[in-house]
Amino acid sequence: MSVTDHISLVILTPEKMLLEKQVSSVSLPGTKGRFMVLKDHAPLISSLEEGEVRYDSSEGGGSLYVRSGFVEIIRNKVTVCAEL
Repeated sequence: MSVTDHISLVILTPEKMLLEKQVSSVSLPGTKGRFMVLKDHAPLISSLEEGEVRYDSSEGGGSLYVRSGFVEIIRNKVTVCAEL
């Protein structure tokens, strides 16, 4: 994955930063349904419901289970603030 093909993913809880990683895609459990974020996604703020935050990167995929939270997507940066 080249530098121009990535999205910055940051996952935070009230206590600490859990993850900061360059990824190619992120799938999120929005309160209106699951949605995927790819490079150059439109700016968005959404609430999250209970479910998995999944991501793919050049090292492979991963996921994290969240109970609730919200996400901000702006300029190829996805910031998730979540309760685990």
